[in-house]
Amino acid sequence: MDVANNQNSSSIMWFFRDKGFDDKSINEMFKKCKRLQGVQKERASENWSYLKSIGIQERKLPSVVSRCPKILALGLNEKLVPMVECLATLGTKRHEVASAIARFPHIISHSVEEKLCPLLAFFQALGVPEKQLGKMILLNPRLISYSIESKLTEIVDFLATLGLTREGMIGKILAKYPFIMGYSVEKRLHPTSEFLKSVGLSERDLQTVAMNFPEVLCRDVSKILRTNFAYLKRCGFGDRQITALVTGYPPILIKSIKHSLEPRIRFLVEVMGRQIDEAANYPDFFRHGLKKRLELRHRLLKEKNVRCSLSEMLDCSQKRFQLKFGLFKGFA
Repeated sequence: MDVANNQNSSSIMWFFRDKGFDDKSINEMFKKCKRLQGVQKERASENWSYLKSIGIQERKLPSVVSRCPKILALGLNEKLVPMVECLATLGTKRHEVASAIARFPHIISHSVEEKLCPLLAFFQALGVPEKQLGKMILLNPRLISYSIESKLTEIVDFLATLGLTREGMIGKILAKYPFIMGYSVEKRLHPTSEFLKSVGLSERDLQTVAMNFPEVLCRDVSKILRTNFAYLKRCGFGDRQITALVTGYPPILIKSIKHSLEPRIRFLVEVMGRQIDEAANYPDFFRHGLKKRLELRHRLLKEKNVRCSLSEMLDCSQKRFQLKFGLFKGFA
């Protein structure tokens, strides 16, 4: 539809032009939302001002409206205000609601009664702590667009197949990493769990991954997990050692090879003069910061001519490390 030639849309068209939109962008919004044609400039302006008043920055508003032009067609007091006020009760900081809307504008186009309330009830039934409910929704506002019956229930059923059936376990996983609910069981979560089994993880190990590092289940097997596995093999780790590494520190399969794994292994072998077997015996080696912990502690121990295991060197607080090796001056 050519907006410029549509007389019925002239009022809203000039509103958009005044806000800096070009004709192409306006046409795209009209295609997304047919209701926009009949929206008066006054309503659009009122809704625009309201969005600005709740903390959405002026420079972000064009992007918000472009992605969900329906926002300007909705009744302010009938739709926008009730949803924003309800979301505000879930947040702990003023900017959280505005941030959630800016990331997923469609959240305020949904109904409080038909979508938000059933969603909150669904999570509560799974044992998600009440104080975590708001954090989940505001962290991943796209949740409100998912079907409870065909999408979220499938995720819950999948997690149950991993043996996560004790009361509250699944709820804790969803609260810890709400983005897991956006992935396909068939295309992502199931293949990932099968790959983890193939490298030696037991059912209990898989449960540990899901509980502590659910993001690992969400990464692509071919592009990330298998690539990291192959890299560890090239470094000289045996199959059993890789199983120990993944079991002890699952994120090793999703960490950047270039920016995380490679620099640490190089430092371990070339600078510290240790064997990679030591890392296999202490998988948490890959968790520690290279600059702030590995390099600093190695340097201080070298100055004192102290030799110790990786766990003795790293598995303690800074204060405990100082006391253990008498290194107060090095941290002064």
